[in-house]
Amino acid sequence: MTAAPRTARERVRAELTREIKDEARRQLAEVGAHGLSLRAVSRELGMVSSALYRYFPSRDHLLTALIVDAYNAVGEAAEQADPHTGDPRERWRAIWLATRDWARANPHEYALIYGSPIPGYQAPQDTVGPAGRVAFALVAVLRDAHPHEPAVTAPMSEELRAQADQLTRILDLDAPAEVVMRAIAAWTQLFGALNFELFGQYVGSVDPADAYFEHLVGQMADFVGL
Repeated sequence: MTAAPRTARERVRAELTREIKDEARRQLAEVGAHGLSLRAVSRELGMVSSALYRYFPSRDHLLTALIVDAYNAVGEAAEQADPHTGDPRERWRAIWLATRDWARANPHEYALIYGSPIPGYQAPQDTVGPAGRVAFALVAVLRDAHPHEPAVTAPMSEELRAQADQLTRILDLDAPAEVVMRAIAAWTQLFGALNFELFGQYVGSVDPADAYFEHLVGQMADFVGL
């Protein structure tokens, strides 16, 4: 079914919404999320504040829009990098490298979603789905690969096993609970490594981090059973 064409008013609103968010992203690079101000955005765009509030009623509404955009952008990069066929390890590697490439190309947006918490801001439920897109891209590889439980595993508590079993059902993943827990650990390693790289924590050790990141990709592929 073809979507109805947008009216002129809808097109104008969409364009101005885009301009507001573009200006807000520019300010993120200058003052960070904690310094983002609707008044400053409206001033730079030549708008009165009351007009901008019709698009974003508060700073938190604007932050949420930027956060959702950032999660969707990195998620799309990960999804598009996956050829969906072929060697699971190569698919896994492609997703990791695409995620890293996006983070390095968009450090301020990356910091918005994976950096320090923003004082006074609480992310709404709207951000949960977009936030999981990279993880679901990795899970898609595991789902197709059908990894087996590793030979050496750490004991799991009843609470953790129940959580793993629930996740297995939610993700429709035909894999042992231990693989699910290892997938979470790998997901954590991915963004932990990116945080260390982008926020300068590797300086004096594995800097530049290219060789280390490639090694980590392989380590985590082994870890989840690919």
